[in-house]
Amino acid sequence: RANIMFSVMKKGCKRIVVTSSAPSEGKTTTTVNIAVSISQTDQRVLLIDADLRKPKIHQYFSVPNAPGLTNYLGDKISGKRNADLFSVIHPTEYENLCVLCSGTIPPNPAELLGSELMSDFLDDVSKDFDYIIIDTPPINVVSDCLPLVRESDGVLLVVRSNKSTHPELQRALSALEFIDAKILGFVVNF
Repeated sequence: RANIMFSVMKKGCKRIVVTSSAPSEGKTTTTVNIAVSISQTDQRVLLIDADLRKPKIHQYFSVPNAPGLTNYLGDKISGKRNADLFSVIHPTEYENLCVLCSGTIPPNPAELLGSELMSDFLDDVSKDFDYIIIDTPPINVVSDCLPLVRESDGVLLVVRSNKSTHPELQRALSALEFIDAKILGFVVNF
């Protein structure tokens, strides 16, 4: 937690993307633990499940997955005036932590996450939180997280001991370096 907080020293909301090179490396569990840990320092934290293909955050907090991010963005796209952000954000048992689940699985996850609407959404929600922690799909499986990394202040890469391979990790790093991502570091999971 301390390393993350000191790695992103700026005024206003800090946006951190968490990803991994491959599935089953403990990315979502790590993301949840980071969000909880930061919220315990009296920072207002929003945890977003941006894994629009295999969402899991809702299971950790026993909240419904939908309506969520995709439903809110869909309402904005369709021009619904009553699209209320705070109707899809769930408070949690942790005082300073709120959760935004992924919502209904869309047919076009990468396009939705890379849209101007998503960028505007992150700007809007940044006004109400000190940290936004974003759980994304593994970077070597789909490229969904890359647009979010560009909108973030840094990315954490989760690596599983005795499971992650050097070629997979190198491929993930190459993709992040290609878009000039600020890599905050690695979290080694055992």
